[in-house]
Amino acid sequence: MKKVFLSLAIVAALTVVSCKQSDAAATEATENVDSTAAATTDMIDSTAAAATDMVDSTAAAATDKVEAKADATTEAMEAKK
Repeated sequence: MKKVFLSLAIVAALTVVSCKQSDAAATEATENVDSTAAATTDMIDSTAAAATDMVDSTAAAATDKVEAKADATTEAMEAKK
C-alpha cells in the first residue's frame, strides 16, 4: 500500500512540475507575441507617417503647379482683351 501512495505522490509531483513548465513556456510565448506586436505597430506607424508626409508634399506641389497654370491662363486671357 505504501508503494501505491508513493507512486501516486510521484505522479502528482511530476504533474505539478510539468504544469509549471508549461505555464512558463506560455508566459514566454505571450511576451514574445507582445513584443512582436509592439514592433509591428511601431513600423506601421512610421510607415503611415512617411506616407502621409509624401502625400502632403505631393499634393502641395500639385497645388502649386495648378495655381501657377491658372495664373498664367488668367494673365493670357487678360492680355487678349
